[in-house]
Parts: sequence; C-alpha cells; structure tokens
Amino acid sequence: MGVSDIDFVGRQIVDRIKNNISPSVLGLFDIAVERVDSTSVIKIIVSSGMEKPYYIRNQGRSERGCFIRTGNSVQPMTTQVIDNLYARHRPISLGNIPAPRKGLTFEQLEIYYQAKKLKLNEHFMTSLELLTPDGCDNFVAYMLADENGVSIKVAKYAGKDKVDLIENYEYGYCCLIKATNQVLDRLDVENRTFTKITPKERIEQQMVDRTALREAVINAIVHNDYSRNAVPTIEIFADRITITSYGGLPEGLSRESFFEYCSMPRNRELMRVLRDVGLVEQLDSGMGRILNAYDRNIFKFAGDFLIVTFPFADGFDVTVDDTNVTDGTNLGTNGTNLGTNGTNLGTNGTNLGTNKIVNAIRENPGITLVGIANLTGLSRRTVAREVDALKAEGKLKRIGSTRSGHWEVC
Repeated sequence: MGVSDIDFVGRQIVDRIKNNISPSVLGLFDIAVERVDSTSVIKIIVSSGMEKPYYIRNQGRSERGCFIRTGNSVQPMTTQVIDNLYARHRPISLGNIPAPRKGLTFEQLEIYYQAKKLKLNEHFMTSLELLTPDGCDNFVAYMLADENGVSIKVAKYAGKDKVDLIENYEYGYCCLIKATNQVLDRLDVENRTFTKITPKERIEQQMVDRTALREAVINAIVHNDYSRNAVPTIEIFADRITITSYGGLPEGLSRESFFEYCSMPRNRELMRVLRDVGLVEQLDSGMGRILNAYDRNIFKFAGDFLIVTFPFADGFDVTVDDTNVTDGTNLGTNGTNLGTNGTNLGTNGTNLGTNKIVNAIRENPGITLVGIANLTGLSRRTVAREVDALKAEGKLKRIGSTRSGHWEVC
C-alpha cells in the first residue's frame, strides 16, 4: 500500500524497536526507503544479534517476552530454551569491557560527525553506548578516542611471499574512524589504474575492484574480535592484496548464511558509529558489493581467522622494479603513450596533484599536511603550496585550529 509520511513512520519504527527490545539492538537494524511501483515503502533490515535471547523489555526474559519462529508461526520460548540460549550466546561484548585508559577525548570523532551534519551533544557517551553498565568508558569508546593503543597493520612485499618486506605501515593510535580512512587512502594509492588505448576505445582497469576492496577492509575492521588484543592486517604482494581479521564467523552464523548476505555484527556499537559517519551503509549491502565483483573463493575460513584475498587483474603483477610508480598509471607496460594519442593533461585543466590533495581531504577531513604528503607522494612543500592556492580560490576552508580543526571542500 505504501507509506504516506515516510519520516514519521520511520521514526516510529526506530523508537519502538529501540525502546521495547532488550538487550539493546542499536546497530543491529536499518530503516531504508524504497520505491515499488511508484509507491514509497519502508524496508526494515534486521541482522542477527550475539546477545540472545532478545525479549520484549516490559515482559522480561520470560516465556511472555521471548519468542521463536517455528515454520510459519511464532511461539513463546520455554524457560529451558531461554536459559540454554542465554548460557550459549552470552559473548564478551566490547561494550562491557572497561577502557584501559582514563581521560579519553573525542575531538576527532566530533569532526567526523560534524562533516555529516550531526552533532555530539553532552549525552553522546550514553546515546552511542560508549559506557559500561556501571558508567565507565568502555572499549568501544577507547577505540574511538583521540589516543589509544589500537593500530591496523599494512605491509607491502616485493614478491609473492613474505620474504622481502619493503614497506610496513601502522595506522592507528587515534580515532578508529581516522585510522580506517588512512588505510583506505593508502590502498587507493597502492591500487593503481592501468590504461590501455585500443583503436576503438580507451580501457582503464584497477588492479583490484575499489568498491569490493573498500567493503572488505571495513568489514574486517568492524567485525574483528578486539577482545583478544588482535587487530586486522592488510598485506600487499606482487600479485594480490590479502586482508586478515581475527574472530572467524560469529557463533550462530553459518558459511552459507554469510554468503547469503546475512549480517551478524560482532561489534554492534562500533557498527552503529561507522554507519553514522558514512563508512557503512545498509547492513545487507557490503557482501553483495564484494560478490558482484569476485567469486566466493576469495574468502578463506582458517580457524579463528577470516582471510580475504583479492588477486590482481590479469597482467598486472607488480614487481619491485615498478614500485616507485605513485600516480596510479603505468604508461609503459601497456603500450600507452598519452602524447601520441592527443591527450595533454595540462590543457584540460587537470592538475593531478591538486586532485590527489582534494580527494585525500574528502576522504579524511581531519588529515594533516604531512598526512596528505604521505598519501599522495607529493612533497610537503608542494602540498602546502597547493593547499594555499585552493584556499585563495575559495575551494578549500580550514575550520577550527591547526591542531584540532578540519578541512571543508567548497
């Protein structure tokens, strides 16, 4: 039939789910709007939680509050089933683990929320569930704080094995959102675009599908089991990029369900924040984007580890001899000569250095000039000159102080 007032009904749904179900399910559901036969409908996406059994709050964890689907009907759970579920599925939640450090600050997190036109009010620690049940900062708060001990590893090897390590990066010890953006920026630099011009068309292809790679990285970060002091690692070889996260599949999620896009967030508080700042979209969308570009065999389940391997596109192995190419284009190996094909980057008004700087700022509004230089391969002086020019032209603004402010692209 459709919904006439999408916003009002959407708010009703969110409020009823949020206020009437325990344990908290924030981060475990999405409300989306779709058009069906020119009619607006609301789609509710529900993922499987890890704190079963969930129950109607005012009925408690009892036969009147807990239900289970049996065939086409919904039946009350027996006391025995409730007790068994509670005993089996009570995981170590990051929300219940106290932060190992006191005096946390969240200036970086506030910048990312402001960039999405959202505001962190004085009660944000409670509304984002960044406190333990007894009111202390929890481990999710610790990972989102300006300073912490969590870092994501990115290693680059010269060949197809781990014998010759040529670069080793650590992105972290800061707000996890900032670290995630830094990792994605680094992979954008490494994931070069190769161009081949044929008599009929100009063909461009990246070594790895950018969208699929981005989704896999974010999945690894948001679903990693940080309670064991393990962090995701990303390894770049001559013929592939490998992403490894710790924790394997959550208990209760089968491999078949995993590939059917069934979501079961291990860290729902973290999932919610990443959705707020735009790193995660709908709960059921990420896996679909990966499997649109690659087969299931890129995933490997190895005990407590989930490994995703993206092979480079055919003919694009990277050897140590060409690792100094930083502009994403290999002009020689593919027979492409920009000059002979009448392409002059300068006459088209395109400044590759400026574009790289703007793209880096769009991905991470809180990035520093040194960070831009590291990501783009440009010198610190060049970055400062280009930034000054963009500001003079009114294309770039600095909001706040040099230390804690952020950029806005106009």
